[in-house]
Amino acid sequence: MFGKSQTHLTGSANNSPRKTEPEVRSPDSSQATAPSAHRSKLEEDYLTIVEHIVGYTVQKGGSDIHLRVGSYPIVRLNGDLTPIHEFSILAGADMEGIAAAVLKPHEKHTLEERRQCDTSVGFASIGRVRINVFYQRGTIAMAFRVIKTDVPTLAELGVPDVIYKLSRLRSGLILTTGSTGSGKSTTLAAIINDINERYAKHIITIEDPIEFLFRDKKSIVAQREIGIDAHTFSDAMAGALREDPDVILLSDLRDTATMEFAMNAAETGHLVLGTLHAPTAPDAITRIVGAFPAEAQNTVRSKLSRNLKAVVGQRLLPTREKGGRVLACEVMIVSARMQELMLDPIKVGEISELVRQSKSVDGVVSFDQQIFELYKKKRITEEVAIRYSSSPNDMNLRLRGISS
Repeated sequence: MFGKSQTHLTGSANNSPRKTEPEVRSPDSSQATAPSAHRSKLEEDYLTIVEHIVGYTVQKGGSDIHLRVGSYPIVRLNGDLTPIHEFSILAGADMEGIAAAVLKPHEKHTLEERRQCDTSVGFASIGRVRINVFYQRGTIAMAFRVIKTDVPTLAELGVPDVIYKLSRLRSGLILTTGSTGSGKSTTLAAIINDINERYAKHIITIEDPIEFLFRDKKSIVAQREIGIDAHTFSDAMAGALREDPDVILLSDLRDTATMEFAMNAAETGHLVLGTLHAPTAPDAITRIVGAFPAEAQNTVRSKLSRNLKAVVGQRLLPTREKGGRVLACEVMIVSARMQELMLDPIKVGEISELVRQSKSVDGVVSFDQQIFELYKKKRITEEVAIRYSSSPNDMNLRLRGISS
């Protein structure tokens, strides 16, 4: 597949892939990736095509790129997939050429053996992308993730005021929850950035993949990417506690081993941040407890009640302006009352009602409170407010009240 017989770009009917408009390419993008001994001239040409596509995506504010045979390059903009017609439809030879350009020799072997592999490529004038190369329907396909160097601030995200206090914590566990693409990692990155700007800490991140690049400010930040800087999450976690961390970021509490590590690290005096797939903040508790065997669940409840400090649930809502999105947060700061409810498997369900009925007391903010505020500020429509609320009927009645 990666032989040297191919001598031309396929791309389109005239064998010449279209490039982006001139302004898409940065003035110094020719210096993006230095020629490498393992790349041929043809592979360097394909790498230039990739650079154009990535530059276009960054310019438009996109987050992901999908390349596959028979399709235009597809970019995720504001959560939606959009084909980019400024480029040619990709042929099989193009995908093989791009794979040959972005993969190192050992990665090419991995792709042949496992039919998928991960890599990353940096462009000096644009940034870095994480790439998953895989086979589908017998042909090569790729998914790119743009690694952002500009970490948003908490103010730019528009989070509730109580979230600003989380960066001041010295120990404990902070979780963000929500569906894929709801901005969980972005919020944690903003908290890490706030710590980095304010305090002299050693921050270790364990990520799969790295989504934001942090520069040392008052803190020093060590970012470990699974597959590149550590073989597995387990290896990275085992090493982390020997690396004198103050703050540990886990990109995903994916299994019981990761969850247990997070609770134990928090209990030994570290501030631990992580993401979890759960629809709401209270659901995070049942999600973690339920992941463990029945005989271990009482111990897990006890550890969570002692160490969980806050859970931030997230939803991204479409704004009134076409194509925009706005963040709605549910914030659950763990109070003494919540700790009591966590310890009782019968009463743990009452936490949801406690959050729902809150009035921003003790740092608790419900989704519906936030959504209602966004509606009052005219950021979202009535239809969106009802559709994304936790209790559509209650939201509908609430909106009827404000209308009158």
